[in-house]
Amino acid sequence: MIRNGHGAAGGAEPPGPEGKRAVRVWCDGCYDMVHYGHSNQLRQARAMGDYLIVGVHTDEEISKHKGPPVFTQEERYKMVRAIKWVDEVVPAAPYVTTLETLDKHSCDFCVHGNDITLTVDGRDTYEEVKQAGRYRECRRTQGVSTTDLVGRMLLVTKAHHSGHEISSEYREYADSFGKCPGGRNPWTGVSQFLQTSQKIIQFASGKEPQPGETVIYVAGAFDLFHIGHVDFLEKVHGLAKRPYVIAGLHFDQEVNHYKGKNYPIMNLHERTLSVLACRYVSEVVIGAPYAVTAELLDHFKVDLVCHGKTEIVPDKDGSDPYQEPKRRGIFCQIDSGNDLTTDLIVQRIIKNRLEYEARNQKKEAKELAFLEARRRQEAQRERESNCDF
Repeated sequence: MIRNGHGAAGGAEPPGPEGKRAVRVWCDGCYDMVHYGHSNQLRQARAMGDYLIVGVHTDEEISKHKGPPVFTQEERYKMVRAIKWVDEVVPAAPYVTTLETLDKHSCDFCVHGNDITLTVDGRDTYEEVKQAGRYRECRRTQGVSTTDLVGRMLLVTKAHHSGHEISSEYREYADSFGKCPGGRNPWTGVSQFLQTSQKIIQFASGKEPQPGETVIYVAGAFDLFHIGHVDFLEKVHGLAKRPYVIAGLHFDQEVNHYKGKNYPIMNLHERTLSVLACRYVSEVVIGAPYAVTAELLDHFKVDLVCHGKTEIVPDKDGSDPYQEPKRRGIFCQIDSGNDLTTDLIVQRIIKNRLEYEARNQKKEAKELAFLEARRRQEAQRERESNCDF
């Protein structure tokens, strides 16, 4: 059970401490397949100032420098707006971050993770702001990236759509996932994500429901937390004047039971942080029971239970998992107006499989070339320094 924040995007800019001008912070990026790593970067950036502005690149810019994005720019704009630490989103932000961009939006500095972002010709996209001293760095979240998630799906689909046994390559990856700091990701080379209580505390706000708030319960896998989930949760959030939305996340084994094959793509710990970062969710129940029981409803004093238009799979005994809230007359089915599902995202990856594989390989090659060039520069500077003596 994890409590979360309530904020809404686009609020008035808060004043700085002691009446001083608010510190405005700039972040930018592709934010393709938004995950808890993106959210953690934005959380850290927001903590460095009073107002966070996030620039999101267009599909055209991303295709030019990195390869095709998985999500459209409109989907990516909306996903970033749903992250609770974001105060403002700037669509069509330039791929290279300049002083002109920071000045245009009255930002004091920009923040980026301690990973490499390069242009199509291999230049550091933050070179200008770094030289001007208007660059801050935050810690990158280990174990996840868009490249990683695409890679997981590319690997999963080898078995998922073949009708054969799970490939030994996927089984080896799945068995090692998240078990030890030494586990290496086959696509990004970074350590796998390991959940800690501190990370959960950083993402959650701990606010309890207040008198007069409507407690609304939703449950599901929330795998690859995406714009379909956001649209659903936004609709649920809008059902009450003062909503308190509790999201129940099912265990991995439960998700595998009703989704089958190689789902979930993200484990329970990853899914927890992804949902906690959403501004429409107030609290998360980790490992919620599949059936919405009387005990659960009474414990959380639930006023309303909601489910989307996706199929409700019967419980293991064949019963309706929502029979108790239906009996109480507090069940509501919500049409989010968005039919995107985790399955459809995987289908997008399959459709453009070769392009995404090429994108991942291109990214790795470009980063290796950049690191090698930087190593040579440092070696040259060291030689020149030695010559001075």
